[in-house]
Amino acid sequence: MKGLILAGGHGVRLRPITNTLQKQLIPIANKPIIHYVIEDLVNAGIKDVGIVVGPNKEQIIEAVGDGTKLGCKITYIYQDEPKGLAHAILVSKDYLKDEDFIMYLGDNLIKGGIKNFVNNFKNSDNSLSLMLTEVPNPKEYGIALIDEQKKVITKLLEKPKNPPTNLSIVGIYGFTKEVFEAIKHIKPSWRNELEVTDTMQWMIENNYKAGFEKVVGWWKDTGDAKSLLAANQLILDSYIKLEEGTKDNLINPNIQGRVRIGKNCKIANNAIIRGPAIIGGNCTMGEKVFIGPYTSIGNNVSIRKGEIENSIIMDNVIINTKERLISSIFGRGSVFETKNRIPHGNKVIIGDNSRIEL
Repeated sequence: MKGLILAGGHGVRLRPITNTLQKQLIPIANKPIIHYVIEDLVNAGIKDVGIVVGPNKEQIIEAVGDGTKLGCKITYIYQDEPKGLAHAILVSKDYLKDEDFIMYLGDNLIKGGIKNFVNNFKNSDNSLSLMLTEVPNPKEYGIALIDEQKKVITKLLEKPKNPPTNLSIVGIYGFTKEVFEAIKHIKPSWRNELEVTDTMQWMIENNYKAGFEKVVGWWKDTGDAKSLLAANQLILDSYIKLEEGTKDNLINPNIQGRVRIGKNCKIANNAIIRGPAIIGGNCTMGEKVFIGPYTSIGNNVSIRKGEIENSIIMDNVIINTKERLISSIFGRGSVFETKNRIPHGNKVIIGDNSRIEL
């Protein structure tokens, strides 16, 4: 069985971060999202993985390489523009051949992995298998209806106005080669895209068996800033533990809770860091800095002054402020400073589609 990761698209909802960084490479707890996805596939026994990439393919290739360090073999598949998830499957046909495969959207995160899902699909006679989860706002998702025995999917609905159920489709799918026959029979949607929901619905209507498995734990589609921060919280809560070398940094009593600190960091004696939190290497924390829970700080970051909580700080950022920053995301190499000016005022330089709240 092969794996197929979709890592193209423009990440419109995450601009301006995605103006310069592919969304699947945004770090959660200091690790690119796509690395979590690859680890899930490898832990489920899938060692042959194709990644569908778009115009920013160089970024993905640099971050993932040939897969050796991640325990698998990577093949890159080029999709010239995002024409739908079914189109991504179609351009991967030469790679997939006639083998069963697991398709995993490269901006999804799930606790507990997909090992059981993969094994159950392997051992079934399903042509299609989905992961489902209950959501509070089913109008915003693709929804699945299941039979009374709760064994198979009977119908799929894309963002229905009056959802008959709250079972949402998660971005992890199992397919047999019959999916290519289904794609032949669908037409582009109003978005001029070949939709995977239409593909799967055709399979169901033509008596291809569609199984499912419910998510145990949590699932996050990291498509917007709010979801990114929520995913960062969940990962820090689930996985951050003290590692070897960290204890050398914990002589300072103001470092509290589960905090992982990288090498060569300089932390002032009266700086307070309260976990769960993670700090990369070569970082500097100045006098009276407070790093609150659920904060991820990348490498080569200098926080000279300020209070930060529930935030994602990427590499090479400089922060020097008297303000308290919460639920914020700082892109690579960004600078945030506040200065005492007379008369008082705020000076900002922001790019397209940026958002600032003061």
